[in-house]
Amino acid sequence: MFFTHGWVHVIAGCMFCGKTDEMLRLLRRFSIAGRQVVLVKPRLDTRTDEVTVVSRSGAQHRAATVESSAEIEAAVGMADIVAIEEGQFFDEGLPEVVEAMAATGKQVIVTGLDRDFRGVPFGAMPRLLALADQVTKLTAICMVCGEP
Repeated sequence: MFFTHGWVHVIAGCMFCGKTDEMLRLLRRFSIAGRQVVLVKPRLDTRTDEVTVVSRSGAQHRAATVESSAEIEAAVGMADIVAIEEGQFFDEGLPEVVEAMAATGKQVIVTGLDRDFRGVPFGAMPRLLALADQVTKLTAICMVCGEP
């Protein structure tokens, strides 16, 4: 185990902004550094198979699929780095699980939509953004005009 100190990094933004690509980039760097990395995704996310997260650019990483936030800690075991994909689809217990893992020294990255299609804060993401030690807010590029 390679614990230094725990922290929470939330990568948020709209659809097509590159949240998953950014998370996978970070996971590759941690893997190169010899860190034990585990990626978790919600069962509700059916865009790919149960054991893989794939970005729109084609980057991919193996993942554990869980039904609820209560199953995350068991799925990650002794990993140093815990990545959680599609945080908005998890239940309201996710922030407590993330905080508990960070308190034990794990370094946690959560990706998710910060707002839904109506512009309303989405699921547990507002609480995760509030407790994060670091936030990366990404924007997409308009396919019509090319502006952010």
